[in-house]
Amino acid sequence: MFPHKFRTLLTIFLAISPALLDQSVSEPDSHWEAKRRLLREKVRRMFYHAYDNYMTHAFPHDELRPLTKTYTDSLSELGNLKLEHLPQDYNGSALTLIESLSSLIILGNNTEFEKAVLWLSENLKFDVDARINLFECNIRVLGGLVSAHILATESTNRLVPGSYKNELLFLAKDLGERFLPAFDTPTGLPYAWINLKYGLTADETTETSTSGCGSLILEMGTLSRLTGDPRFESAALRALRKLWSMRSSLNLLGTTLDVETGEWIEHSSGIGAGVDSFYEYLFKAYILFGKEDYWRMFHSAYLAVQKYFRHGPWYHEADMRTGKATYWQLTSLQAFWPGLQVLVGDIAAANSTHREFVHVWKKFGVLPERYLLDHQMVHPTEKYYPLRPELAESTFYLYQATKDPWYIEVGESMVNSLNLYTKVKGGFASVRDVTTMQLEDHQHSFFLAETCKYLYLLFDDQFLVNQNYVFTTEGHPLPVMRDWQERLPETFIPTNWTFVKTDERTRRVSAMSLQLCPALSTPSHGQRMESACHVPDARGNHRCLTDEDCGIDSTSCRRRSCSMAGYCGLWLFL
Repeated sequence: MFPHKFRTLLTIFLAISPALLDQSVSEPDSHWEAKRRLLREKVRRMFYHAYDNYMTHAFPHDELRPLTKTYTDSLSELGNLKLEHLPQDYNGSALTLIESLSSLIILGNNTEFEKAVLWLSENLKFDVDARINLFECNIRVLGGLVSAHILATESTNRLVPGSYKNELLFLAKDLGERFLPAFDTPTGLPYAWINLKYGLTADETTETSTSGCGSLILEMGTLSRLTGDPRFESAALRALRKLWSMRSSLNLLGTTLDVETGEWIEHSSGIGAGVDSFYEYLFKAYILFGKEDYWRMFHSAYLAVQKYFRHGPWYHEADMRTGKATYWQLTSLQAFWPGLQVLVGDIAAANSTHREFVHVWKKFGVLPERYLLDHQMVHPTEKYYPLRPELAESTFYLYQATKDPWYIEVGESMVNSLNLYTKVKGGFASVRDVTTMQLEDHQHSFFLAETCKYLYLLFDDQFLVNQNYVFTTEGHPLPVMRDWQERLPETFIPTNWTFVKTDERTRRVSAMSLQLCPALSTPSHGQRMESACHVPDARGNHRCLTDEDCGIDSTSCRRRSCSMAGYCGLWLFL
């Protein structure tokens, strides 16, 4: 792992100038820090209200029903819209507890984390007759286990010495091996469903989604790196490469496909449901594993999204074959996109889209699942809000990149809305209809794994100070480690960090320093991203002392300069 201890920020992607950190704390800064502390404690109470009710009324079953204070064994229901082939003797896999493990660490509760790890080590079994969705089980259970294993072993003060003997990793490997039969297809694309005990059934559906077969590489790749068994990463990578080979001439992919024939079923696509995490995992896999293939795929895919899906700050859907717009709609899952753009460095575009999502959130009090852009109305049948985390996630990333207190205000609004509309005596309930705020008796596990986690990190990022992490699409942190890299990008190597001393300050280049600016579809030779983070415009306390503090504008790739007033701006004559 990286030995250097930087005072700030989350992952290797964000490179705010240390000049901003060395300023004395002003009175306005003290006000916002006090507000952040207050909001942090509000989120802490939210998490434990959800967690304690789960442990009291639902554990060891999968998820909590907060209105009736009962439970649902939902692992086999995730993604199963028709609720077919449900098991008869499945009694849960403590899904919400697994999802809560990394959140407990981030909240600083090592004692409860240890209790959970020891219980799972002694009681969790996967030899159960349950047909599960491969994607959902991968991001929730496998991702939760490998992340918790790393957190349990990366610091000796989190667990009592000798109490943990890698049991979570053994469980993760057992689960990963139960996944492998799903990949035994002519195309290498995995089935969407598999029985944990019996494997594939003869009549299993061959339909899957782009996300379902293209968003497995982080968890399965991590499992291979931890165990030394290459089968898991190889299976996920083969599927990812096959999927990429099926793209259209426009570098677009559809939404659903057949794993046996490799033919597309649904050609309309976007950045929302069915596709979203495919884009996310391409870039994050590049960061985690250093394989140039991931960057090349992501770069082409990102430019295609900007060309064919983007309409101002919005992203509509389009036919992968022609690029022609199909559906003009916002889906709540699209709200992850600004966060991904922050990691890429496209901060101006991220901020623009994020503000549109915030506008819709404030219009209803929460974010509806589907909003018709062309009619400016909620979709007549998809009016629900199941406590989704994506907007909180993007708000967290944008605040880390800009330190603009406006994002704290957004987070405060979200915290207040969640407590006002979704908090009940038995936990937090999903919203069935955002126009009436009628509730639904379900507390999804991702509320603890992601929604509460990203809100807490927005207000308290101490967990991220000394270690670089990639967060999976389910919010599980995976550390960026040198020995996992196939070819570590230069700026990730500790001995190769670029330090420039100016007025006794140090500065480092960012993760994207060697890459072409993603905002350019036809970049000319020599145009490079010096900063993965867009240096904020002249506002607030974002100051500079030299031109080097300002880097390259992420939208235009033009060099930014430090004005006489001490703010970063564009050299318009370049």
